[in-house]
Amino acid sequence: MTETQTFTKRTTAPFRFDVVGSFLRPTTLKNARAKYADGEITATDLKKVEDEAIIHLIKQEEAAGIQSITDGEFRRSWWHLDFFWGLQGVKKVVVDKGYVFNDEETRAETSELTGKLSGESHPFVEHFKFLRAHLADPATAKQTIPAPAQFIAELHRPENIESTRKFYATDKELITDIAAAYKKVALDLYDAGLRVLQIDDCTWGMLAGSHAGAKTGDGAGQIAQEKLDAAKELYVTVNNAFLEGLPEDLIVTTHDCRGNYHSTWASAGGYESVAEPLFTREKVAAFFLEYDNDRSGGFEPLAKVGDNQIVVLGLITTKNGELEDKNAVINRIHEAAKYVPLDRLALSTQCGFASTEEGNVITEDQQWAKIALVKEVSEEVWGK
Repeated sequence: MTETQTFTKRTTAPFRFDVVGSFLRPTTLKNARAKYADGEITATDLKKVEDEAIIHLIKQEEAAGIQSITDGEFRRSWWHLDFFWGLQGVKKVVVDKGYVFNDEETRAETSELTGKLSGESHPFVEHFKFLRAHLADPATAKQTIPAPAQFIAELHRPENIESTRKFYATDKELITDIAAAYKKVALDLYDAGLRVLQIDDCTWGMLAGSHAGAKTGDGAGQIAQEKLDAAKELYVTVNNAFLEGLPEDLIVTTHDCRGNYHSTWASAGGYESVAEPLFTREKVAAFFLEYDNDRSGGFEPLAKVGDNQIVVLGLITTKNGELEDKNAVINRIHEAAKYVPLDRLALSTQCGFASTEEGNVITEDQQWAKIALVKEVSEEVWGK
C-alpha cells in the first residue's frame, strides 16, 4: 500500500482477505462417512464425528483470521447436490455417467424431481444453526449454497429432463418454483441469524471459453451461439428471481468457477463470453472469481462489473500445494485494478479446497499456508 492511497475499511463481507468456503475433510471424518455408507455406524454416530470436526475447523478458521467462517461443507458429499437433495420434491439418483473433468470422471450421481418443489425444513438450516452457535462472533458465519442456475442446469441434464418436464411443462413455471423454494431456505437461514450467503455457480464457467460452442461461421455455429445466449438468459433470470426481494441486510455474493474436483477442472476460457449478463445484470453484492491461471483469461471483462459491486480475485489456487510468489500476486491485483478500482477489489483462494468430499490433492498444511498467504498479501495491498 502506498502512502498516498487510503482504502475503505471493509466491515462486511466480502472482506479484503476471504475464502470460498470448503475445506479438506479430516481423515476421521472421511473414515466415518465410509463406515456410515457401509452400515457400520449410525447417522447419530456420523453426526457426532461431523460436529467434532466442524468445531475444530471453526477454531482453525478463527485462528487464521478468517472473518467469513463456514463449516467447511463437512456435512456434504457434494458442494451442490446435497443442497438439491434437501429440497422437497427432489431425490438422489445414481446415473450411468458422472461429470466429465479434464483428467477424470466424477462419481455418477444427480438430482431428479419427484414432485413440485418447495424449500420447507431444509437440513442446511440446522447445519447453519450449529455453525453459528459455536462461533466466537456469530456475525462471522457464512453459508454457501449452489446457485439456482446450477439447479436448473442439473434438472436440464439429458437424464433428468423427462422427470423435470413431468412436473414442469415450461421453464417459466420451473423458475418460479425454484426461486420460491430457494427463498424459503434463505429466509429460514436469515431467521436463524444468517447475514452472509454465497451462491456457488459453475454454470457461467461451463458456458465460457471452450464450453461456449462455436462462435462464428456456418449454421451450426449460429445455432451454438443461439443456445449460448438462451442459456445465459435462463441463468441470470433464475438467479435474479431468487435474489429479488430478499432482506436488504442479507449480503449475497456469488462464486463463479470452472469446476473443482480432485484438483481437476471442467472448463477453460475467460469471462468475455458471459460478462454480459453476468457482470451487468446479476444482482449480487460481490463476485468471487477464479483467476489462478491462464484458463481464466484476462481481467478485461471486469470493466463490465457494476460500480456498486465488489470483485474478489481468486488468485491463489487450491488445486495444488505450491505456494504462489507474493510479489507476482500483488502485481496481478494491480493489473486487475486497471478495470476495477483497487478499493473495490479483494483477494481469496480461487475455489474451495474440497468441493466434494474427495478433496483436492493438497495437504492440510498446504491448505493453511495458502490461506496465510492470502492474508499476508491482502494486508500488504490494502492494510490491516
